[in-house]
Amino acid sequence: QLLVMESGGGTVQPGGSLRLSCTTSGFTLNYYQIGWFRQAPGKEREGVSCISAADGGTYYADSVRGRFTTSRDNAKNTVYLQMDSLKPEDTAVYYCKGAWNSYIYWGQGTQVTVRP
Repeated sequence: QLLVMESGGGTVQPGGSLRLSCTTSGFTLNYYQIGWFRQAPGKEREGVSCISAADGGTYYADSVRGRFTTSRDNAKNTVYLQMDSLKPEDTAVYYCKGAWNSYIYWGQGTQVTVRP
């Protein structure tokens, strides 16, 4: 079975940090572009960041640029999303998406809640 799995969500206070991890079962994500998305209650899913498989190039949404950092460790088959200076508006379910040619896999998501 081919799975994408996120972990690392939780509840933090504003200004706090969390690190999300994305890994796979049944295939390696080393060849995949990995995107992080989030969906808050009542809102559409939005892209947060992505990291290239070819050269590790990264992209960030304006709302998180300078606060979030994505990286990949191919030896561990894991992509990370380091989230610093968290704000209440970052509260959402965060999803990891792997894309390679016509192959696309989504994880089930991990909840991130930022509140006092």
